[in-house]
This record gives sequence, structure tokens and C-alpha cells, in this order.
Amino acid sequence: MDVILPRAAAIGAMLKARRETIAVAESSSGGLVSAALLAVPGASAYFLGGAVVYTAEARAALLGITPERMAGMRSSSEPYAQLLARTLRERFGTSWGIAETGAAGPSGNRYGDAAGHSCLAISGPIELVRTIETGSAVRARNMRDFASALLDLMAEALEAASASS
Repeated sequence: MDVILPRAAAIGAMLKARRETIAVAESSSGGLVSAALLAVPGASAYFLGGAVVYTAEARAALLGITPERMAGMRSSSEPYAQLLARTLRERFGTSWGIAETGAAGPSGNRYGDAAGHSCLAISGPIELVRTIETGSAVRARNMRDFASALLDLMAEALEAASASS
């Protein structure tokens, strides 16, 4: 968390200054992004909610994503990460929806992705999506690296949104 917390604090400060809000969907990072954003004093000014969407059951119950909306895509993919981010943004009415989905390890997932694979997405005034591969099978390290990468992508989106305004 020593790496993640300062990044979350910087993002929180930017969101507060801009009077923007965020919602988070996580899978393989297990809630680390939400925890880091909520560790910042005054987080209630920008953090509206989050969910650990680890299963199809959670996806349906927490986000209302039906099998029909999943047609043609699979979990742990860029289109799926983007769907999560957009759905969160819409459901919470936030400025930003961010999402992570992947395979933390120690083995890969049922789709053939190796441990250390994660897809990240940002939905807001700027939309970004990225796949990372850590090359590691160490679960806790991957969870931290996924959370860190999602926060980095969010910082990138905030900077890009500022530059385009």
C-alpha cells in the first residue's frame, strides 16, 4: 500500500479540486483501489462507491450486467473492462468510472490468460483502456500491481482531460 496510497491521494486531490466523482469496479485487485481512494481524508467528496466484481453472479447482482450485454465478450478483456467502467459511471452518475479485471494468480484464468494479466479501463470525459502483463504468478504482488496500474491510468486520464479543456 506504500506505493498505492500516495497515488490515490494525488488522484483524490485532483478530483476534489475539479469537483468530480468516481466509482470503482475491481476484480483481481480485490478492492485495493477502493481502499486506497477511501484512505484519503475527505474521500466522501469524490468517492461514490465501488464493487468487487469477481464472478458472473456479482456482475449481475451488483451492476445489473446481463448475459445479453456480455454477448461477444469475455471477462479479463479490454471490452469487458470498458463495459464495467461505463456501467459504473452510468449507475452511480459519477464523472468517472474505472475498472480492473484479470488473473492475479498463481495460475491463469479459464480464458487462457496467464497470471499477471489484467485489463484496465477508464470511462469519463476521456476513455482509456489498457492491458498489462506483469509476468509474475505471485498473487499479492499482482493485486498490488493491478491496483497501481489502474491508479496510474486514472491519473493519465485526469491529465488528458485537463489538457483537452
